Amino acid sequence: MTALTLSLVNTNVYSVHLADGSHVGNLKRIGALWKFKAVGHDATGGVEPGGGPLTHLHNTVLSEPDVRELNARLGGSVA
Repeated sequence: MTALTLSLVNTNVYSVHLADGSHVGNLKRIGALWKFKAVGHDATGGVEPGGGPLTHLHNTVLSEPDVRELNARLGGSVA
């Protein structure tokens, strides 16, 4: 399992990173829900919303921004 980390962006957003520091998405509070929003990058470095190695987990709901839950739900699925 690859360890995922969370970094606070603001009260409604955390960035999600792989152990090597690569940004793979954001955890966003949408209403009362926390949803994982995958991101990838194209060949020129441009952001691709919904892309990247966790694209298949885009919109996964978590109960809160908790690194243990994040890794349990998403960590074992890193391609």
